[in-house]
Amino acid sequence: MPRPLTPRRLRALGRFVAGWLPRTLLWQTFLLVALLLIVALGAWSQIFRYFQEPARARDVAQMVVSVVNLTRTALTNADVERRTDLLIELAALEGIRIYPAEASDEIEPLADTRPLRLLTVDVRRQLGEHTRFAARWKTLEGFWVSFRLDPDDSEDEYWVMLPAERFENPDAFDWLIWGGGALVAALLGAFLIVSRISAPLRQLARAARMVGSGQTPPRQKESGPQEIAVVAHAFNQMTGDLARTEADRALILAGVSHDLRTPLARLRLGIEMSGAPDAEVTAMVADIEEMDRIIGQFLDFGRGDPQEPPQPVDVATLVRELSEPYRLRGVDLRLDAPDSLVVAARMLSLRRALANLIDNALRYAGDTQPLDVSVGVEDKDVCIEVADRGPGIPTDQVDRMRHPFTRLEKARSNTKGAGLGLAIVDRVMRAHHGRLDLLPREGGGLRAILRLPADGSVGGRARMQPATPEPQA
Repeated sequence: MPRPLTPRRLRALGRFVAGWLPRTLLWQTFLLVALLLIVALGAWSQIFRYFQEPARARDVAQMVVSVVNLTRTALTNADVERRTDLLIELAALEGIRIYPAEASDEIEPLADTRPLRLLTVDVRRQLGEHTRFAARWKTLEGFWVSFRLDPDDSEDEYWVMLPAERFENPDAFDWLIWGGGALVAALLGAFLIVSRISAPLRQLARAARMVGSGQTPPRQKESGPQEIAVVAHAFNQMTGDLARTEADRALILAGVSHDLRTPLARLRLGIEMSGAPDAEVTAMVADIEEMDRIIGQFLDFGRGDPQEPPQPVDVATLVRELSEPYRLRGVDLRLDAPDSLVVAARMLSLRRALANLIDNALRYAGDTQPLDVSVGVEDKDVCIEVADRGPGIPTDQVDRMRHPFTRLEKARSNTKGAGLGLAIVDRVMRAHHGRLDLLPREGGGLRAILRLPADGSVGGRARMQPATPEPQA
């Protein structure tokens, strides 16, 4: 017993059907137009058949009546001894079979269709109400019609079978070919019309993706249908405004970098030459360095997504070069990396992201705690992991920490910084089509993992050579 269609099952069926439907505007519109054309052609064919069937039935009925009348006349005028020869001659020359009707005849009625109903009504009207019809007489299938030599004599009755080719419509196959050709031509025209509309939209979509990735798209053609031309004009105006805004932002960032960092450099020089106690000088210089670092984070975040193109980068060498200055400062940084691991990336932005992670780890875990940095391949991703022994980040706060100007005051007591470090790292990884994972570390601390696609999402494929032992600090 089939299960009833509940609203839940209907929604599931709708989702299943929607999953098989095309996604693009071109194919969705073409499919809709094709369905409309097929339905229209089918409707017109049914209308044509409906009005053609009566005329066709009258023609066939007239032919059947003529055959029956000629056969009756021939049998009536022929001698009784020659009727058998006449029946054989009609079957051989005209394909008309005639058999005497008997009360025990096994017959099968005609199918109950509109054309046959129209035919039988017209034939019976001309031959008489006693006329019978059958689709099979005994074991012979065909179109069978009964007739009497004498309308008042029910004993002298015959069956006549007409050849099937006399009932077939000779133009049906030709009509089907012409209808199919017209449908194909209509579908081709519909595809050309829809593609003329969707092509500018696809170009606009590609240009919009370029804008989203920080690139300047070429100017779009403001031609074609009025609606498409208006959209293209608005898009060109928008991209022009964005380009001017980007130029103004670059100019402002350059001015901020110069106007803020130059006074800070003079202030630091003045403090170092002031003759104040070393402890106070060290504290004030540390504050100035922190201010300079915050300004750098603001500038990095304000620049947006990196503009440099992807290129093959040996991330193992990059991590070693970046780790060396920290070791020279006395940081207990332990590195685990292969000799070489090449992947397509943007080197400057990746270097900045890794430096932000190391600085965050040192700020919250301290210089005295060991810092573990490792490079490898995991699940087809190139992974750069920075693991510290700081207070870590609660699991329910991980997503919030990716937002700019966000800090965990309770989880991490040191509140220095602007809260942009992880936001910058997350933006860099999204520009690489990768991701930043912030995971708890066993035994306490945080594991910050940069995951870069090794299969060439930004172009290229990772190539790793065996690792060699790395000396520990």
